[in-house]
Amino acid sequence: MFFEDFARKNTLFFILQWLLLALVIAVLVGSASALFLFSLDWATATRLQHHWLIWLLPFAGFAVGWVYLRFGRDVEAGNNLILEEVHSPAKVIPLRMAPLVFLGTVISHLFGASVGREGTAVQMGASLADQFTSMLKLNDEARRMVLMTGVSAGFSSVFGTPLAGAIFGLEVMALGRMRYTAIFPCLLAAIVADQVGLMWGVHHTHYAMSIIPQMSVWTLGAVIIAGCCFGLAARVFAQATHLISGVMKTHVAYPPLRPFIGGVIVVTAVYLLHADRYIGLGIPVIVDAFQHPLAPWDFLGKLAFTVTSLGSGFKGGEVTPLFYVGATLGNALAPLLHLPFAFLAGIGFVAIFAGAANTPIASTLMAIELFGADIGIYAAMGCVVAYLVSGYTGIYRSQRIACLKHGLVPQGMKLAELPAWQREQAQAAARHGEVKTDS
Repeated sequence: MFFEDFARKNTLFFILQWLLLALVIAVLVGSASALFLFSLDWATATRLQHHWLIWLLPFAGFAVGWVYLRFGRDVEAGNNLILEEVHSPAKVIPLRMAPLVFLGTVISHLFGASVGREGTAVQMGASLADQFTSMLKLNDEARRMVLMTGVSAGFSSVFGTPLAGAIFGLEVMALGRMRYTAIFPCLLAAIVADQVGLMWGVHHTHYAMSIIPQMSVWTLGAVIIAGCCFGLAARVFAQATHLISGVMKTHVAYPPLRPFIGGVIVVTAVYLLHADRYIGLGIPVIVDAFQHPLAPWDFLGKLAFTVTSLGSGFKGGEVTPLFYVGATLGNALAPLLHLPFAFLAGIGFVAIFAGAANTPIASTLMAIELFGADIGIYAAMGCVVAYLVSGYTGIYRSQRIACLKHGLVPQGMKLAELPAWQREQAQAAARHGEVKTDS
């Protein structure tokens, strides 16, 4: 195959070829992300102006669920489908993934679901990029690179963090392993996609980081303690989302009814608890977490609303709600650990993402890009600790275990397969114990 031949024979040609392809992907994905972000701004502003729209959330969820049942069964797996295609290439991701997840996410935000945006940008990026597989007759390895390039471009352009986006596309595929063959197109596409978004007029949120403590034994120890809390929160977030999703799929046979039920729960909770601050992206609350003390239960409220929304089938991402949970949890921990609010909110912002997505390096780079290089050491420690404490869980169930965190588990296994393996091991150990007792 052509891509296989040039990769082996000519380094300069390899760079030129991927330069052109990555640029095209970046322009397409950066433009799509810009349109998506403008649409989210419109949806959020419209919902705030017309608060009664929240009452239509169950019906909006039913409509999106029906559209996916009718037209999107083969793309419903979303980010997990992308990971599956990277690990076990089978067929090109249908282009309809992009408009379906685009519209589904905008509708979710318009009517008040608690979902994010990264999942949408990543899915749009991967589906747009994968269309070049057939056009250029790419082999499996080149296709993997194209998919990771699209993922990097989508992540970078939606958050304005090109370094984090580039590494995210490499790091998210498997725990503890990155495919460096794709580092050039991922980095180039992440940089260009971000610039394309800025050219379209995208403005990313600025988070004020005024005080970063001097290095000391206590400060580093406090960050480690906080990292443990962020890792536990990431673990609860991922497990609760998968648990609700599993319960819904087991007990609600008709898929469109799942987001309808989830919408009823969210609407009822918003009405009874006056909990408008826990729906949508929640960017204003995240900004507040960097400026002054918040209610110590805010992180629990956002976590509950988000796992209900995502677990019941609303479309969107997990990362921005994770930023909210991490920032507000850091805000709550700051006075207990005698650290500045903004500082620990920033650490929580990225560390909980590192634990939930199993991407400590990308999360550290995100902290540096958003808050400045001075926070790098602390952010790295918080992200690594959260990554370890979160264990073998994650928001992306098709991630493979390429390198052990701790404990012996089969390498190469998907996170989704691990609970069944652990049950089998426990049953085998129990049977072995019974045999020893009998003897």
